Amino acid sequence: MILRAALLGLSALLAAAPGGAQTDPSMTAREATRMLEDAASALRDADGARDRVEALTETVRAYEHGLDALRAGIREAALREQTIVLVFEAERERLAQLLGVLQRIEEAPAPATLLHPEGPLGTARLGMIVADVTPAVAREAVALREQLEELAVLRALQDGAIAELERAVQGVQEARTALSQAIADRVDLPERFDLDGAAMAQLAGSIDSLSSFASLLGESTAETTADLPDFESARGELPFPVLGALLRRFDEADAAGIARPGVLYAVEPRALLTAPWPASIRYAGPLLDYGNVIILEPDADYLLILAGAGDLFVTAGELVPGGAPLGLMPGQTGEDETDLIVSDAQGGGAGLTETLYMELRQGGSPVNPLDWFAAN
Repeated sequence: MILRAALLGLSALLAAAPGGAQTDPSMTAREATRMLEDAASALRDADGARDRVEALTETVRAYEHGLDALRAGIREAALREQTIVLVFEAERERLAQLLGVLQRIEEAPAPATLLHPEGPLGTARLGMIVADVTPAVAREAVALREQLEELAVLRALQDGAIAELERAVQGVQEARTALSQAIADRVDLPERFDLDGAAMAQLAGSIDSLSSFASLLGESTAETTADLPDFESARGELPFPVLGALLRRFDEADAAGIARPGVLYAVEPRALLTAPWPASIRYAGPLLDYGNVIILEPDADYLLILAGAGDLFVTAGELVPGGAPLGLMPGQTGEDETDLIVSDAQGGGAGLTETLYMELRQGGSPVNPLDWFAAN
């Protein structure tokens, strides 16, 4: 209720502002709160869903997007608050003088303001000066009052949003746990194709790089790819497999000067990985120092590589539909979760502590995966 009242108050206040320039914190936080409420409702209904895994997958994604939006709203509110405070600090002396003038005018008895020692002429001159100055002082007073009111509402919004954030983090943790359990309990396992697991394990243990492993896999094609939808038609429209922030682009060198034929994303611990397109799973497991690696084959000529995963929900040989849960990013919830939530929300990325490397290969050669995914 605190958050709702703060959001409504901020919306009403800022709607009257010229141009509606500062509506973003309120609108963003309000929409995020609605998304989180829908996610909480979906989590309660997931037990009765026909496909519990699918329902929980959608719930986790809804929580993650709602949390991301709410953090954005808190960041915007904090930045707006900081801007107002900086303006106050920069104009402290002028504002003090303005407040002093307003206080003296308010305290002065009415007859005194109409009399002047120089008589009627001085009184007339004083009246003209006051008539010229009063509207400007009044405008300054109104602007100052609006900024102070906005500052109070912004702080109330942040307090309420952070409380909502803490509740939502608990909700998404419950949803991820429920999803892991639902996948472990499922009996309607995905369709599989023939795969020599021993040969695959031997192959994974004999290679020295992710690229060489992908090249070897690319030499053979899963027999099932002919039944998959046309992957070429998805160019530029694929959803990202995880919610995160782009760290390095395709072939962009890192701090050590090493360029890799893929992209690197910063993501939250335990973030959900999903399949962006129907695909066969060519490999799922640990590989060198990349953590767990998932290699999907959405088409006979393509391989999509996701490296850096934690818990895996798929195994090599499965056929998965688009949007299917593939696994969770690594990481654990620490004891200082509340502090992390606040620093992440106000700092804009402190909680993105895990990294996911993504590579797309066509005909055995790496291509820029960002050309295939919709703008994030």
